[in-house]
Amino acid sequence: MPAFPRRLLLLAGLATSGCARPHYFQADARIGPGSTAALPATTDTVRVAAGRHYNQHSGFYCFFMGRHYRRVWAAPATVPVLRLATAAPGGLEPGRPGGGYQSISMTLTGAQGREYALRALDKDPRRTVPKVLRATFLLNAVRDATSAGMPYGALTVPPLAQAAGVPHSRPRLVYVRDDETGLGAMSERFRGKVALLEEKYAVLASRTPDLAGATGFVDSEGMLQNVYAHPCYALDQLAFLRARLLDVWLGDWDRHEGQWQWAAFPEAAGRVQYRPIPKDRDQVYFKLDDGLVPWLLTRLAPQFQTFKAHYGNVAGLVKQARFIDHRGLSQLTRADFQRLAADLQRRLPDSLIDQALRRLPPAVFALEGPHLAAALKARREALPQAADAFYLTLAHSPVLGGTAEPERFVVHRYPDSTTVQVFSATLAHLRPGGDSLRFRRTYLTPETRRLTLEGLGGDDVFEVITTGAGRPIRLRLFGGPGHDQLRLQGSPQRLALFDDAADMRADAGPRPQLPPKRHRAYDRLNDD
Repeated sequence: MPAFPRRLLLLAGLATSGCARPHYFQADARIGPGSTAALPATTDTVRVAAGRHYNQHSGFYCFFMGRHYRRVWAAPATVPVLRLATAAPGGLEPGRPGGGYQSISMTLTGAQGREYALRALDKDPRRTVPKVLRATFLLNAVRDATSAGMPYGALTVPPLAQAAGVPHSRPRLVYVRDDETGLGAMSERFRGKVALLEEKYAVLASRTPDLAGATGFVDSEGMLQNVYAHPCYALDQLAFLRARLLDVWLGDWDRHEGQWQWAAFPEAAGRVQYRPIPKDRDQVYFKLDDGLVPWLLTRLAPQFQTFKAHYGNVAGLVKQARFIDHRGLSQLTRADFQRLAADLQRRLPDSLIDQALRRLPPAVFALEGPHLAAALKARREALPQAADAFYLTLAHSPVLGGTAEPERFVVHRYPDSTTVQVFSATLAHLRPGGDSLRFRRTYLTPETRRLTLEGLGGDDVFEVITTGAGRPIRLRLFGGPGHDQLRLQGSPQRLALFDDAADMRADAGPRPQLPPKRHRAYDRLNDD
């Protein structure tokens, strides 16, 4: 490494060195006169800063670690005080704790079985750091990276999602009193913090007009279990693409399976279609690469994409959701991506963008509103190009899954393309006329390098017909625990059935990523 970058890294280490601070976070979000006094019981609103501890660094420190949204975290905002008795119809009671390794969150329960999520704006990523390093400067640095998130960004999403035709939550800001006891075991963790309160889509009483026909709600695990179990369940792929393009436009890179709820809509003959409902908009307008150290980090971890007027690395932006994207967008063509991108452009005019950003606290809008508005408008104009990059990312190595029922995969391979058809006798019994075709798509050699088919359960049949000379798209075929068959026709093919553990270990290819509780006993059908 040249001397200059080495010196920069050394200075960055010195700038962030030392022990982890025992009192890193602000004790109370309240600011202004009387902020240290006991809060009167009748107080309805307070003046707060979401995290003023992030804005207490020198310019030297920010050169290395980035300015991020430090001024936003320290900006004043007037927020209502959380009153559990009146926060929702019928009042709220404490439920189960939630959150992952960083979020401070919990579920609150209301009337008619309705559920609400309470999430602190500030995060504590302590558990993401190995125990042996939690007493070092590294914990300070990881905690400081929270300032890359826009704490109030989720407030701007509802009108944009509504116009885009995407179901959405309706978060609102609250302040949790410094003497709050009504949150049960989580009371102490929430005291003195600013949080987002939003209703979950958990019971039918939570339905909004755009979900009026839904007969139930499930999380991603429940949806995937049903879709993998039986062909009568399906995911609304066009609705999912619309939601994912909205994510791309907003720069929301953290859209893994856990960031979705699914509304079940009944169809004819007992079939069910799931429509997506995004949740947890913590990472919209993310800003990380404005310091030397985080800039280097974004080169090593491309999913941490900074929100700018141009999209940058779209493949990195959608990386976190690659599992659900491959399975939820498998039927859609390049033309579908372009058509929905153009539709979103029409649905998101300048006036709507400006109106949505006015939902930010006034002091925050003054700091970031004009910049965010300009970036959103520029990204809207470039959305078709971003959608095309998104499509090509998925088309490079697509994954097509079957179900636990018997299916027949018919693969026609040509030098310039590969066409896949999936037939299901189970599905034929549910359709008028007995149509058994479950899936059909043609993959083009210039776009697709490798195609993976997962048979899952049942006695599946893989028919592979190769026509013409040259090298077709590479195939990776996975069977399930049933008695699967591989039938080859046409030009010579190097495809074989492997069914013992030794052969599976000898195969250098990666295993398919599986959701929780899904069948894991796999026979291996070799790729060429």
